[in-house]
Amino acid sequence: MRPHVRRGLFRTATAVTAVALPLSLAAPATADPGAGERQRALASIKAPNAKRHLKAFQDIANANGGTRASGTPGYAASRDYVAGLLKKAGYNVTVQPFDFPFFEEKSEAVLNQVSPDSVTYKPTPPDGSELGDFATMVYSGSGDVTATVQAVDVTLPPSDEPGSTSGCEASDFEGFTAGNIALLQRGTCDFAVKARNAEAAGAVGAIIFNEGQPGRTETVAGTLGEPGINIPVVGTSFEVGEDLASPAGTVVRLRTDTESETRTTWNVLAETKKGDPNKVVMSGAHLDGVLAGPGINDNGSGSAALLEVAIHLGKLPVRNKLRFAWWGAEELGLLGSEHYVASLSEAERAKIALYLNYDMVASPNYAFKIYDGDDSDQTGAPAGPPGSDEIEKLFEKYFDSLKLGHVGTDFDGRSDYGPFIEVGIPSGGLFTGAEGVKTEEEARLFGGKAGEAYDPCYHQACDTLSNISDKALTVNLGAIALSALTFGFSPDLPGPDKRPASATKAAVTATHQHGNELTR
Repeated sequence: MRPHVRRGLFRTATAVTAVALPLSLAAPATADPGAGERQRALASIKAPNAKRHLKAFQDIANANGGTRASGTPGYAASRDYVAGLLKKAGYNVTVQPFDFPFFEEKSEAVLNQVSPDSVTYKPTPPDGSELGDFATMVYSGSGDVTATVQAVDVTLPPSDEPGSTSGCEASDFEGFTAGNIALLQRGTCDFAVKARNAEAAGAVGAIIFNEGQPGRTETVAGTLGEPGINIPVVGTSFEVGEDLASPAGTVVRLRTDTESETRTTWNVLAETKKGDPNKVVMSGAHLDGVLAGPGINDNGSGSAALLEVAIHLGKLPVRNKLRFAWWGAEELGLLGSEHYVASLSEAERAKIALYLNYDMVASPNYAFKIYDGDDSDQTGAPAGPPGSDEIEKLFEKYFDSLKLGHVGTDFDGRSDYGPFIEVGIPSGGLFTGAEGVKTEEEARLFGGKAGEAYDPCYHQACDTLSNISDKALTVNLGAIALSALTFGFSPDLPGPDKRPASATKAAVTATHQHGNELTR
């Protein structure tokens, strides 16, 4: 749903940020000579500028095949755009490279039974928008083969309980005819193990069908974990696998059109030259989108808003060092933020007082969601590390001061706060919703349409400049600015002094926006 844009909304941008000023920067100029400078910085942060950054991201995508996904020229151009503006704003900028497993399904796969019957099976499209009779495994090789299907240690009818070892051992392929397509049953070992064993036995392709017990019958949409398998590999429903298993000698055509390789991508990091290096206030947003579209709400919105804030704070005499991050390969499993946190020494991690995350802050059917740092919503999800509650309270005060409703959202591991929480760093942030459905209560609180997705273009080609709520962008821009300034000048931060010397790893569900990856 495209947002209803109110006339003159952008003219309120300065007012939105200025309203928040008394919450943390209310000291009179005589008592606090820096207050006026901070107020001027807030007033200079405006939504039309953030919208111009979004327009730049859209232009970059348009010039690079419609995408800004990590591993593509569109992401490299986004990196250069952000890094260039940050350098001009006076930051120490680091572009941090790291390798990651890239995968793209470039066109729809084909699985047809040639004989004894002619059957065309429905493919799952590359964008995963619907589930067909079969799906290309992530990190499958590419190829177009027509060959005899040969079942490998399958159990038909299936046993009462899951437990198939089909293709799990090299010995399962004794007697396999090189040049055939291996038909394998889902079971106790990873799909990658089955596919590697099949390839080593001379198979020209592999079809892995669901095992057949209740709950294990639909199409398998899984992953091989990493590049390295060269033959085409697909997952199917139990019904398709059963069809191909009998009679023996069934011939199929199997085609996948993929690119599966290790590529390099980057995080962009910017740090103020001023401020206490032992007390770092860190804010981040992922810069990459998905291959299917330009990623303007997800997550051009968080990236653009954070960039607009950072540009105006780079030369302020902050008490605590400000560090901003634009993460790469978030859409592939938080890889950029995980790489960054893993690369830090224990001493460097201890200097990070808190982390603020901004992922999708302008969804067209938005809700104003604040990460629930103390589990005050009592959903049963884990609270953030100690100090996360203070971050949540700051954002709550901001929305309350504007007389705007807000709701909590769980730390479920779906965005880049995850690696920071896992090492005990207090965290928080804002979110306006993704593929989830807006409730009746939220529609009463925020407007919009109940029963519809917060972002109906989530991970799709239509996530363009038209997929942005200007109101949500404006309001959240003020919150991002206020949080950076409040914590940047605060003498009393949630950490590192308050953090236990040996932080306990938070029980964060390792879920991402794609859901748990199916590996077996």
